Amino acid sequence: MSVFRRAVQRRGTPADYLVVGLGNPGDKYLGTRHNLGYEVIEAMAQGSVSSLDPSKRDQARVAVITHGESRIILACPTTFMNLSGEAVSSLVRRNGIEQPSRVLIVHDELDLEPGRIKVKQGGSTAGHNGLKSIRQHIGTDDFVRIRMGVGKPPDPQQGRNWVLRKPSPTDRALLDSAVQVGIEAVKTVISSGVEQAMNEVNGRQP
Repeated sequence: MSVFRRAVQRRGTPADYLVVGLGNPGDKYLGTRHNLGYEVIEAMAQGSVSSLDPSKRDQARVAVITHGESRIILACPTTFMNLSGEAVSSLVRRNGIEQPSRVLIVHDELDLEPGRIKVKQGGSTAGHNGLKSIRQHIGTDDFVRIRMGVGKPPDPQQGRNWVLRKPSPTDRALLDSAVQVGIEAVKTVISSGVEQAMNEVNGRQP
């Protein structure tokens, strides 16, 4: 039985969307490129005057907000990046998310220049450990991605160290602006669909 079929069987009020920002827990990772997904979710919660409260059962910090008529679960997994799928699968089941298209994952993306954002549904994980874990645990890669560009390292062999470092002041300014566009992208997916979000966001320059 798929994680989505089990979600349909839950009791209580289901959510319309699950929006998850990827990152690593702990102060040492604050402000790093790999935690850009966290930053978008934290800013969304703050903008909705909601707090992300720890949920041990779901291994995540979780908030509930609304956008229009949609009930939305915001989450930042408290596992490390390569175990993100554990939190996502638990949240899907607990909140009655019935389709992978209702799962939005916000994550850093090496293949996009700093500050560039693209929305897509499905496709390759491109070696991203968080995405690989999610695909493994929910059994599909047909979820929506909000891809937050952080740029490639000067040395292609240094991808892991690159994402775990804090960006330069110039890149940090681009990423701060990108966080706001990331929030806009999430809201557009929810209110108008993936295609509209792609049309509005994917061609934008940082």
